[in-house]
Amino acid sequence: MKKLTQSLLALSVASAMFTTVGVANAESFAITNAKVHTSTEQGVIDNAVIIVNDGVITNVAATDKLTSFEVDSVIDAQGKIVTPGLISSMNILGLVEVSAVADSSDARDKKADITFDASYGYNPKASSIAYTRKGGITRNVVTPAGGEDIFAGQTFVADLSGDWDSITQANNAVVVELGANHEGSRVIYTQQLVNELEKAHKALTKDSKDKEADEPEAADKILNQILQDKKPLVVAVERASDILIVLKLKQQYDLNVVLVGAADAVLVADEIAKAEVPVIIDAMRNLPENFDSLHNHLTNAAKLDAAGVKVILSSLGDSHNVYSLRYSAGTAVANGMDYNAALEAMTVNVAETFNINSGQIAKGKAADIVIWSGDPFEYSSQVVTMFINGEQQSTESRHDKLRQRYTTPSDLPRAYTK
Repeated sequence: MKKLTQSLLALSVASAMFTTVGVANAESFAITNAKVHTSTEQGVIDNAVIIVNDGVITNVAATDKLTSFEVDSVIDAQGKIVTPGLISSMNILGLVEVSAVADSSDARDKKADITFDASYGYNPKASSIAYTRKGGITRNVVTPAGGEDIFAGQTFVADLSGDWDSITQANNAVVVELGANHEGSRVIYTQQLVNELEKAHKALTKDSKDKEADEPEAADKILNQILQDKKPLVVAVERASDILIVLKLKQQYDLNVVLVGAADAVLVADEIAKAEVPVIIDAMRNLPENFDSLHNHLTNAAKLDAAGVKVILSSLGDSHNVYSLRYSAGTAVANGMDYNAALEAMTVNVAETFNINSGQIAKGKAADIVIWSGDPFEYSSQVVTMFINGEQQSTESRHDKLRQRYTTPSDLPRAYTK
């Protein structure tokens, strides 16, 4: 290990500008000369240094405040923007290869219920994962698509390293879908949720007094975890009247609730903020899709943030367009959302909501770090260097390989290479 001081940095990094050979396997490294968006109370630090040891951020500070440190290697960010790795959510990334091919999709099943654990079907080698990394996304909250039950199943968290052990949290939240019923009344869905919570609450209260109570079934255990605030209840809901019912249930049972979709959330933003309920929205939704989403608008993210709601940005439900999450943030900023709030809506807000040790450039956080060629919300910007848990990641995807294959000069027929 070598000791590097500010006076030695220029010589040390001259040959290492964005050349991260050896960094992937290094025990420690520093990123210098960076404009760091920390997603913390520190805000943006110009000309900063980030220190990483064993996959964890151990320090971040302005260069004049961190003049001496010991690392194995150094990367000069050349004044470029550095952010936490983005965290996507509410999608089926890794559960489907080709949407039109049923055999390649493991996101849903008509028999799926609250016990549905889609992590068993996760494929870390799915081609869409490498492509998603190109969008600066380092972790993802994967959400099953469910089946005929109101409960779609349970979410899980995976880093996007593509490693076989990339699932970091299984069964970390429960997803329930409310709202319009194409075959009947929305009341059936709402009543089922109310009845399930009431039944579980009564049983939990009874069992706490009965030392010889029977072992609860798997579904009952999960409901108990929701009631005991051990798992968030993620509620897919659009209409304001339905949102208010969910808020009442949160208050009645002291639930940890997260709203998803929430086209009408702007109508009851003050109530949502008062209840301290996060809202996951797609900032690209601009038109009514049905009678439950009449208030979709590009300004919704800005309005919710201004009202004090914790906003999480997501490309809802998709798998192959998760890559474009940062464009959703750019659209939100263009329509009034604060720039740093938009970045936090893809980093720390997601991390806090789903208990992920990432999403910030801060001491003790996983070293999920992205160096950008320009403003990450700009369409033309690209990922220059990316780290997940302190290990450098490739940004080459199947798309890049196909482009190379079809454009490489060869004596063989077009599309063939030697």
